[in-house]
Amino acid sequence: MVGLAGTAIGALGAVAGGWVSVLGQGRQQQRQLKADREHRREAARREAYGACIASTKLLSNAWWRFADLVTNEQSTPDQWRAAFAEVHEAWTQFSTSVAAVAVAGPVAAAEAAELLRVAMYEWEKAGMDWFAAALREGHGRLDEHSAGFHEAWQAKRAPDRAFQEAARRALGTEAP
Repeated sequence: MVGLAGTAIGALGAVAGGWVSVLGQGRQQQRQLKADREHRREAARREAYGACIASTKLLSNAWWRFADLVTNEQSTPDQWRAAFAEVHEAWTQFSTSVAAVAVAGPVAAAEAAELLRVAMYEWEKAGMDWFAAALREGHGRLDEHSAGFHEAWQAKRAPDRAFQEAARRALGTEAP
């Protein structure tokens, strides 16, 4: 009887030990999956934020090239159209990158990216108005349009900085 009880206790101990081991492995796998998921999310955010910042700079550069060209007395409407086509391509890249930020999150970064998109769109509209007026007038030295363009550029600077700050907070890179 004692031998049977000892065997039963030993078997029960082995089963219990196995369960503890399985549970421990399961928790470890869950922790590893969570860590992997967090790593993928951070990588996706870094990529989305970097693309948004880079495309903002590309769009800005395209608009300044257009502004330089349209105010140059030696430039032609065909050159303006070519520069405007570059702006349009840059806008497409920028808009796509803002959408990627909206997906990558978090909400604060997505909201900051949307505010940047709105500000960049205001600059875009000012530039499009200038382009249309230059085509009508046959020259781009149009002070009211140039002034509106510069005002919209100034207005986009704060949302640009705010997005970069939101991205740093989301990535936890605010502190050294």
